Amino acid sequence: MPNDSGPMKCFGVGRNRLWSAAALACLFSIRTFAQQAEPAKPVIVQPGAPGQPTRTLPPSTRATLPPKSRADVEFMQGMIMHHAQAVEMTALIVSHTENKDIRSLGERIKRSQSDEMKFMQRWLTARGEPTSMPMHHMPGMDMSKHEMLMPGMLTAKQMDALRNAKGPEFDKLFLRGMIQHHNGALTMVKGLFDTAGAGQDAELYNFATEVDSGQRAEIKIMQTMLGEKP
Repeated sequence: MPNDSGPMKCFGVGRNRLWSAAALACLFSIRTFAQQAEPAKPVIVQPGAPGQPTRTLPPSTRATLPPKSRADVEFMQGMIMHHAQAVEMTALIVSHTENKDIRSLGERIKRSQSDEMKFMQRWLTARGEPTSMPMHHMPGMDMSKHEMLMPGMLTAKQMDALRNAKGPEFDKLFLRGMIQHHNGALTMVKGLFDTAGAGQDAELYNFATEVDSGQRAEIKIMQTMLGEKP
């Protein structure tokens, strides 16, 4: 008479068969769970052109940066320099005026342009380009008296006048100088978009567009603060 009370066997009779079936079911469940637990392979879909279907690309596909133009690089390098002077101007506010509106505006300009400088530096570095401009003449730059200025940037004489002013006089010079500065940035954006083949990079396009709209809005605010019509 078979003794089914001994050690269990994978293939036996009676109760051993029940245990064997349970073990096989358990093993199947573990394998199924393991298969489900495996990370799903990414699906990369490339949108088609207007009227064209999308394409599914292989998982090995790697993102590539869009081609850059020399005008794109020079715009970013020049705008870093441009922003740096605006930040320098706002740094004078704390010690030169008690005007709360000027202080609030200056903090806003300082924060936004500092963040934008970091973005431009990352953009250039990712493309193997230097973050500062080469020392040579570029369209729109004032090279008189050996000053390397992008459109709208304050001259050394204007910056000295701003540093030497206090109170209401500083407020007036700061607002007028920053309006000049912002208008220069708008000129730079226009120059970029007027250049054939430039501004095609999506990140750069969005950035330049935001610079244009943001600085136009701030110009109107400063004109109002000066009592001038926008």
